[in-house]
Amino acid sequence: MAFPQDVHVRICNQEIVKFDLEVKALIQDIGDCSGPLSALTELNTKVKEKFQQLRHRIQELEQSAKEQDKESEKQVLLQEVENHKKQMLSNQTSWRKANLTCKIAIDNLEKAELLQGGDLFRQRKTAKESLAQTSSAITESLMGISRMMSQQVQQSEEAMQTLVNSSRTILDANEEFKSMSGTIQLGRKLITKYNRRELTDKLLIFLALALFLATVLYIVKKRLFPFL
Repeated sequence: MAFPQDVHVRICNQEIVKFDLEVKALIQDIGDCSGPLSALTELNTKVKEKFQQLRHRIQELEQSAKEQDKESEKQVLLQEVENHKKQMLSNQTSWRKANLTCKIAIDNLEKAELLQGGDLFRQRKTAKESLAQTSSAITESLMGISRMMSQQVQQSEEAMQTLVNSSRTILDANEEFKSMSGTIQLGRKLITKYNRRELTDKLLIFLALALFLATVLYIVKKRLFPFL
Protein backbone atom coordinates (compact mmCIF):
# COMPACT_ATOMS: atom_id res chain seq x y z
CA MET A 1 0.00 0.00 0.00
CA ALA A 2 3.07 2.30 0.16
CA PHE A 3 3.54 2.37 -3.61
CA PRO A 4 1.02 5.13 -4.41
CA GLN A 5 2.63 7.35 -1.79
CA ASP A 6 6.09 6.82 -3.37
CA VAL A 7 4.67 7.77 -6.78
CA HIS A 8 3.13 10.93 -5.26
CA VAL A 9 6.54 11.88 -3.83
CA ARG A 10 8.16 11.39 -7.24
CA ILE A 11 5.48 13.53 -8.91
CA CYS A 12 6.02 16.30 -6.34
CA ASN A 13 9.77 16.28 -6.99
CA GLN A 14 9.25 16.41 -10.76
CA GLU A 15 6.87 19.36 -10.55
CA ILE A 16 9.17 21.17 -8.10
CA VAL A 17 11.99 20.85 -10.65
CA LYS A 18 9.66 22.06 -13.41
CA PHE A 19 8.50 25.14 -11.47
CA ASP A 20 12.08 25.88 -10.43
CA LEU A 21 13.19 25.92 -14.09
CA GLU A 22 10.27 28.18 -15.02
CA VAL A 23 11.11 30.59 -12.19
CA LYS A 24 14.77 30.74 -13.27
CA ALA A 25 13.76 31.43 -16.88
CA LEU A 26 11.43 34.27 -15.83
CA ILE A 27 14.13 35.77 -13.57
CA GLN A 28 16.50 35.68 -16.54
CA ASP A 29 13.86 37.50 -18.62
CA ILE A 30 13.58 40.16 -15.90
CA GLY A 31 17.36 40.61 -15.83
CA ASP A 32 17.37 41.08 -19.61
CA CYS A 33 14.32 43.36 -19.65
CA SER A 34 14.97 46.98 -20.57
CA GLY A 35 11.41 48.20 -20.17
CA PRO A 36 8.84 49.46 -20.22
CA LEU A 37 7.67 49.16 -16.62
CA SER A 38 4.48 47.40 -17.76
CA ALA A 39 6.58 44.54 -19.19
CA LEU A 40 8.50 44.28 -15.91
CA THR A 41 5.22 44.23 -13.95
CA GLU A 42 3.86 41.44 -16.16
CA LEU A 43 7.00 39.34 -15.67
CA ASN A 44 6.89 39.85 -11.90
CA THR A 45 3.25 38.70 -11.82
CA LYS A 46 4.22 35.48 -13.58
CA VAL A 47 7.11 34.93 -11.15
CA LYS A 48 4.77 35.35 -8.16
CA GLU A 49 2.40 32.73 -9.60
CA LYS A 50 5.24 30.26 -10.17
CA PHE A 51 6.60 30.84 -6.66
CA GLN A 52 3.15 30.14 -5.24
CA GLN A 53 2.89 26.86 -7.19
CA LEU A 54 6.43 25.92 -6.15
CA ARG A 55 5.74 26.68 -2.48
CA HIS A 56 2.56 24.57 -2.59
CA ARG A 57 4.39 21.55 -4.03
CA ILE A 58 7.17 21.83 -1.45
CA GLN A 59 4.54 21.84 1.31
CA GLU A 60 2.97 18.70 -0.20
CA LEU A 61 6.38 16.99 -0.26
CA GLU A 62 6.98 17.99 3.37
CA GLN A 63 3.60 16.53 4.39
CA SER A 64 4.42 13.28 2.56
CA ALA A 65 7.75 13.14 4.39
CA LYS A 66 6.01 13.44 7.76
CA GLU A 67 3.69 10.56 6.84
CA GLN A 68 6.53 8.11 6.11
CA ASP A 69 6.59 5.01 8.32
CA LYS A 70 10.37 4.52 8.25
CA GLU A 71 12.40 7.16 10.06
CA SER A 72 15.27 6.87 7.57
CA GLU A 73 12.99 7.59 4.59
CA LYS A 74 11.36 10.42 6.53
CA GLN A 75 14.72 12.09 7.19
CA VAL A 76 15.81 11.73 3.55
CA LEU A 77 12.64 13.42 2.30
CA LEU A 78 12.85 16.16 4.92
CA GLN A 79 16.41 16.87 3.73
CA GLU A 80 15.10 17.14 0.16
CA VAL A 81 12.43 19.56 1.36
CA GLU A 82 15.10 21.66 3.10
CA ASN A 83 17.19 21.72 -0.10
CA HIS A 84 14.17 22.83 -2.14
CA LYS A 85 13.43 25.61 0.37
CA LYS A 86 17.02 26.84 0.18
CA GLN A 87 16.85 26.82 -3.61
CA MET A 88 13.60 28.80 -3.50
CA LEU A 89 15.21 31.38 -1.20
CA SER A 90 18.14 31.62 -3.60
CA ASN A 91 15.71 32.21 -6.47
CA GLN A 92 13.97 34.95 -4.48
CA THR A 93 17.32 36.65 -3.92
CA SER A 94 18.11 36.43 -7.64
CA TRP A 95 14.64 37.79 -8.37
CA ARG A 96 15.26 40.90 -6.26
CA LYS A 97 18.65 41.47 -7.90
CA ALA A 98 17.16 41.05 -11.38
CA ASN A 99 14.45 43.61 -10.57
CA LEU A 100 17.05 46.08 -9.34
CA THR A 101 19.16 45.56 -12.46
CA CYS A 102 16.13 46.00 -14.72
CA LYS A 103 14.97 49.18 -12.99
CA ILE A 104 18.46 50.68 -13.21
CA ALA A 105 18.61 49.80 -16.92
CA ILE A 106 15.19 51.38 -17.52
CA ASP A 107 16.21 54.56 -15.68
CA ASN A 108 19.47 54.78 -17.62
CA LEU A 109 17.72 54.31 -20.95
CA GLU A 110 15.14 56.95 -20.13
CA LYS A 111 17.90 59.38 -19.21
CA ALA A 112 19.83 58.56 -22.37
CA GLU A 113 16.73 59.06 -24.51
CA LEU A 114 16.27 62.52 -23.07
CA LEU A 115 19.89 63.38 -23.91
CA GLN A 116 20.32 61.72 -27.30
CA GLY A 117 16.85 61.89 -28.76
CA GLY A 118 15.61 59.73 -31.61
CA ASP A 119 18.81 57.75 -32.38
CA LEU A 120 18.82 56.14 -28.98
CA PHE A 121 15.11 55.34 -29.34
CA ARG A 122 15.82 53.44 -32.55
CA GLN A 123 18.71 51.62 -30.93
CA ARG A 124 16.51 50.73 -27.99
CA LYS A 125 13.79 49.48 -30.33
CA THR A 126 16.32 47.27 -32.14
CA ALA A 127 17.63 45.98 -28.80
CA LYS A 128 14.08 45.25 -27.63
CA GLU A 129 13.34 43.33 -30.84
CA SER A 130 16.49 41.27 -30.38
CA LEU A 131 15.60 40.71 -26.75
CA ALA A 132 12.08 39.69 -27.73
CA GLN A 133 13.48 37.09 -30.14
CA THR A 134 15.81 35.76 -27.45
CA SER A 135 12.99 35.65 -24.90
CA SER A 136 10.78 33.87 -27.42
CA ALA A 137 13.45 31.21 -27.97
CA ILE A 138 13.88 30.76 -24.22
CA THR A 139 10.12 30.55 -23.75
CA GLU A 140 9.82 27.93 -26.49
CA SER A 141 12.59 25.88 -24.90
CA LEU A 142 10.91 26.16 -21.53
CA MET A 143 7.58 25.09 -23.01
CA GLY A 144 9.28 22.02 -24.45
CA ILE A 145 10.67 21.14 -21.02
CA SER A 146 7.23 21.76 -19.48
CA ARG A 147 5.57 19.44 -22.01
CA MET A 148 8.14 16.74 -21.31
CA MET A 149 7.58 17.08 -17.54
CA SER A 150 3.80 16.94 -18.06
CA GLN A 151 4.17 13.70 -20.01
CA GLN A 152 6.27 12.23 -17.21
CA VAL A 153 3.69 13.30 -14.65
CA GLN A 154 0.92 11.71 -16.73
CA GLN A 155 2.89 8.47 -17.01
CA SER A 156 3.50 8.49 -13.27
CA GLU A 157 -0.20 9.01 -12.58
CA GLU A 158 -1.08 6.09 -14.88
CA ALA A 159 1.51 3.92 -13.11
CA MET A 160 0.06 4.92 -9.74
CA GLN A 161 -3.46 3.99 -10.89
CA THR A 162 -2.18 0.63 -12.13
CA LEU A 163 -0.49 -0.01 -8.78
CA VAL A 164 -3.67 0.92 -6.91
CA ASN A 165 -5.72 -1.47 -9.06
CA SER A 166 -3.12 -4.22 -8.56
CA SER A 167 -3.15 -3.66 -4.81
CA ARG A 168 -6.95 -3.91 -4.77
CA THR A 169 -6.80 -7.17 -6.77
CA ILE A 170 -4.20 -8.60 -4.38
CA LEU A 171 -6.35 -7.67 -1.39
CA ASP A 172 -9.40 -9.34 -2.97
CA ALA A 173 -7.38 -12.48 -3.70
CA ASN A 174 -6.09 -12.47 -0.13
CA GLU A 175 -9.66 -12.35 1.19
CA GLU A 176 -10.59 -15.28 -1.06
CA PHE A 177 -7.57 -17.25 0.19
CA LYS A 178 -8.61 -16.57 3.78
CA SER A 179 -12.14 -17.82 3.03
CA MET A 180 -10.77 -20.94 1.32
CA SER A 181 -8.41 -21.54 4.24
CA GLY A 182 -11.37 -21.45 6.67
CA THR A 183 -13.29 -23.92 4.49
CA ILE A 184 -10.28 -26.25 4.32
CA GLN A 185 -9.84 -26.11 8.10
CA LEU A 186 -13.53 -26.94 8.59
CA GLY A 187 -13.27 -29.85 6.12
CA ARG A 188 -10.19 -31.15 7.91
CA LYS A 189 -12.01 -31.09 11.25
CA LEU A 190 -14.99 -32.91 9.75
CA ILE A 191 -12.75 -35.60 8.20
CA THR A 192 -10.92 -36.08 11.50
CA LYS A 193 -14.23 -36.37 13.33
CA TYR A 194 -15.54 -38.84 10.73
CA ASN A 195 -12.39 -41.01 11.04
CA ARG A 196 -12.78 -41.11 14.80
CA ARG A 197 -16.47 -42.02 14.44
CA GLU A 198 -15.61 -44.78 11.97
CA LEU A 199 -13.04 -46.27 14.40
CA THR A 200 -15.61 -46.21 17.19
CA ASP A 201 -18.21 -47.93 14.98
CA LYS A 202 -15.73 -50.67 14.02
CA LEU A 203 -14.89 -51.27 17.67
CA LEU A 204 -18.58 -51.53 18.62
CA ILE A 205 -19.24 -53.95 15.74
CA PHE A 206 -16.30 -56.10 16.84
CA LEU A 207 -17.51 -56.19 20.46
CA ALA A 208 -21.06 -57.01 19.33
CA LEU A 209 -19.75 -59.84 17.13
CA ALA A 210 -17.60 -61.20 19.96
CA LEU A 211 -20.60 -61.11 22.32
CA PHE A 212 -22.73 -62.88 19.72
CA LEU A 213 -20.13 -65.63 19.20
CA ALA A 214 -19.72 -66.08 22.96
CA THR A 215 -23.47 -66.42 23.34
CA VAL A 216 -23.67 -69.01 20.54
CA LEU A 217 -20.82 -71.01 22.05
CA TYR A 218 -22.47 -70.93 25.45
CA ILE A 219 -25.78 -72.22 24.03
CA VAL A 220 -24.06 -74.99 22.05
CA LYS A 221 -22.13 -76.03 25.13
CA LYS A 222 -25.28 -76.29 27.21
CA ARG A 223 -27.05 -78.34 24.53
CA LEU A 224 -24.25 -80.73 23.71
CA PHE A 225 -22.49 -80.99 27.03
CA PRO A 226 -25.04 -80.26 29.71
CA PHE A 227 -22.96 -82.16 32.29
CA LEU A 228 -20.00 -79.77 31.90
